[in-house]
Amino acid sequence: MPIRVARAALHFWEEPCISGTAGSGAVFFCGCNLQCVFCQNEKISRGRVGKNITVQRLADIFLELQDQGANNINLVTAGHFIDQTIEALEDAKSRGLVIPIVYNTSSYEKVENIRKLDGLIDIYLPDMKFMSNRISSEFTKASDYFEVASQAIEEMVCQTGSPEFYVKKKASLDQQLSLWESENLIDAEEYNECADDLMSDGKEVLMKHGTIVRHLLLPGCTEDSKDIIKYLYDKYGNDIFLSIMNQYTPMSQVADHPLLSRKVTDKEYNEVLDYAIDLGIENAFMQEGDVAEESFIPDFDKCTGV
Repeated sequence: MPIRVARAALHFWEEPCISGTAGSGAVFFCGCNLQCVFCQNEKISRGRVGKNITVQRLADIFLELQDQGANNINLVTAGHFIDQTIEALEDAKSRGLVIPIVYNTSSYEKVENIRKLDGLIDIYLPDMKFMSNRISSEFTKASDYFEVASQAIEEMVCQTGSPEFYVKKKASLDQQLSLWESENLIDAEEYNECADDLMSDGKEVLMKHGTIVRHLLLPGCTEDSKDIIKYLYDKYGNDIFLSIMNQYTPMSQVADHPLLSRKVTDKEYNEVLDYAIDLGIENAFMQEGDVAEESFIPDFDKCTGV
């Protein structure tokens, strides 16, 4: 099966420890097995745009993004091209790819596929979209979403262990590998204490390895959001970071779903944040301001960087 890619470029809209200021080297793969009715990237998830490329070209893209100064390679929805992606990563690494590899996924993936990635992926960036089978059945093609996603995430956390970070230093590419492999790492507690100060001084504090589980709030679904957050905290505690997002943007295709035709309210988002804080969660990214805008969605019509 040919690899189909819609965009490969520096991406600045991930969590601060992923994008930093230099950007994440995001490769957006076409197609998705989940088919969420509210998908913000519908053009690529439905395969309406994109370009077929070879494994060699994919490996070249990884190296080109590294040369552009990307903080990491960010594989966005690569699961249906898993074997070709592994081959491309191994090729690129043999030719000098040293920056961390991020696997960005809906989490609706077989555990055996995640196991194939062991040793290649430094950071997992999975979604945990729904706990309720009723909601997942209504909004996706996967009534068993939670069962599948929870097993996949368990394997991801097993591979990465507890989160660790590093302060990126200005260095030539030849020097970067030794910097990343040094023992001067920051654990989650230190990151929470000092990251803001370091970033305000113009330094980049980036994740070296770990798992960040994302949850996108949907309008009218706050109770399911709370259930997800409690499940993740009870199971993983401080071994993961949560990213609690309020960037849901109503797209044109949700016209037949009245519940999805509005943004998440401040009241809904604050209710979920307060719940997370009351649970004792400290390792979390939260969004401030109005981030539910179509301007945050990349332009997939030009196949940039492919």
